[in-house]
Amino acid sequence: MAKRFYVTTPIYYVNDVPHIGHAYTTLACDALARYKRSRGYEVFFLTGTDEHGQKVEKAAEAKGETPLELADRVMMRFAALWDKLDISHTDFIRTSQERHKKGVCALFETIQAKNDIYLGEYVDWYCTPCESFWTETQLLDGNCPDCGRPTQKLSEPSYFFRMSKYQQALLDHIEANPDFIQPRSRRNEIVNFVKEGLRDLSISRTTFSWGIPVPKDDAHVIYVWFDALSNYITALGYPDQGGNYGKFWPVDVHVIGKDILRFHSVYWPTFLLAAGLPLPKKVFAHGWWTVEGQKMSKSLLNVVEPNMLVDRFGVDAIRYFLLREVPFGLDGDFSQSALTSRINSDLANDLGNLVSRSTAMLHKYFGAALPAPAALAEFDHDYVARFPAAVKNLDEQMDDLAFSKALQTIWELVSASNKYIDDCAPWTLAKDPAQQERLTTVIYNLIEAIRLIALMVGPFMPTTGAKILTIVGCDPASTLEANDQWGGLQPGTLIEKAAPLFPRIEIE
Repeated sequence: MAKRFYVTTPIYYVNDVPHIGHAYTTLACDALARYKRSRGYEVFFLTGTDEHGQKVEKAAEAKGETPLELADRVMMRFAALWDKLDISHTDFIRTSQERHKKGVCALFETIQAKNDIYLGEYVDWYCTPCESFWTETQLLDGNCPDCGRPTQKLSEPSYFFRMSKYQQALLDHIEANPDFIQPRSRRNEIVNFVKEGLRDLSISRTTFSWGIPVPKDDAHVIYVWFDALSNYITALGYPDQGGNYGKFWPVDVHVIGKDILRFHSVYWPTFLLAAGLPLPKKVFAHGWWTVEGQKMSKSLLNVVEPNMLVDRFGVDAIRYFLLREVPFGLDGDFSQSALTSRINSDLANDLGNLVSRSTAMLHKYFGAALPAPAALAEFDHDYVARFPAAVKNLDEQMDDLAFSKALQTIWELVSASNKYIDDCAPWTLAKDPAQQERLTTVIYNLIEAIRLIALMVGPFMPTTGAKILTIVGCDPASTLEANDQWGGLQPGTLIEKAAPLFPRIEIE
């Protein structure tokens, strides 16, 4: 049976500009997608933009442009950033595309045919920035309980989804599938929310026009969350049940920020239950980034702009830092000093020095050709045994989206390899002709270790991984699946003398 894997980012709202939070989610998905490809999976990696709704309509009006012109402009900023960050998505869905509209209408009609959508009167308090509805009892001094901004009382005809009907079915699913909502702390939060009682959900509006018209009633547009969440199946070709939908649904993991967990773990699964479609295997909500201890905010002028970071520090350094610094799922703090420390310590000193020292010694003692190793000493066996164990750990950690732990596993190999150099002291062995065989073994082991480390590091730092594989005479497109065993490098392979991989950052 073919190995397949489907991973999604949220679709990003076009009334925002790309910031470090968007980059973080997308980089995590990219590392996971690349790792699964490296392990022999056929991967579908989806990202895109959420382009409908009242907020976009108002923002476009204020700028003197149409909503689609605004969406086109902002969408290009996201697409350009993903290109800059070396994101390897399979598809980029836009909710303004016809393929998406077709799928949303089909889902709406499927649920409506089961009598789970009905026309009623909607009265509630609406937060435009959050695009969330609240009952009067949920408001805090009349304001949105999420963002604290004023809400607007709305009364209008509306189509409703019978979400209340699926309360127990959802609870049963969460209970039967412990990994459905991750991390576990978030799961408890959602269970408590659902147990408080699900109300039927308003899923249409008549007060604005920028959206997908309700089938057979174009006075209404479909509420943005019913529209937006459907992207995960419309991008696969739904309502066509064959093709990519047949191959990849249900999704292996929706990766999202914790602020939109309720929509993905309550609204979306109940829509799917009503439509008779399989539920996602996992929804993983990661934490937020603060900046130097403060919440990111336009008013504080501390929003971290990823393009500037990449221009200054390089794409792989940013990819490494964001996925290494904080356990995925927890909140993290971004600071220039922490970033500089990671680059200088982990990348320049540890990984960079390992590659440059090892290749320099090979050139000094053997020219450019990799020597054949002699029999391993007992000391070597312990060192070599670390590598298959690390690959096994890496598989499990990536399945758990434990990116920081996975990178720690790789860096334990980097540290062990630098220690192996110091313990074996090749410069001393080179002075003694009787130790020539021992020297060949040590140098071979180091270059082979670097090959395996490059394969493991590639999903996180694609350019660096490919560069190191080229240095050790391998195809830069090599994957872990076919090449994860010790001894893959053939004696006689020509090895380049590596220049420093990561220049040290001077601390101002």
